[in-house]
Amino acid sequence: MATAADCELTAAELDRWSNRLARMLLQLGARPGTRIVIADTPRLESIVSRLAITKTGATPVPFATETNSARADFGITTKAGLARLTDPSRWLVLDERSTLRQYLTGSDAPLTDAELHRVRKAS
Repeated sequence: MATAADCELTAAELDRWSNRLARMLLQLGARPGTRIVIADTPRLESIVSRLAITKTGATPVPFATETNSARADFGITTKAGLARLTDPSRWLVLDERSTLRQYLTGSDAPLTDAELHRVRKAS
């Protein structure tokens, strides 16, 4: 179970939420060997993001300084976090309208081997 100040997710809900985000990350190029930073996200979003990254085979990278993000392929943040970054072009912004629309309409089914293989084959 994952919890935040005003939200609690069961293991099944966490799995579904991370499946939707993992599909978005695959579309952005996540695959084994990809390094993805999670920066300035609320606790619950960080948990979902870390699990989604892992599901794609990519590696979550801790964010401590701007130099860390330079060693990553792209990152996940929020609008507030984006305002503090010097390179806003490589970030999936979780609370941006287009991201939310894609997230909320995406499949929450488990990732299939075919989806993962298709991305790996394309890279």
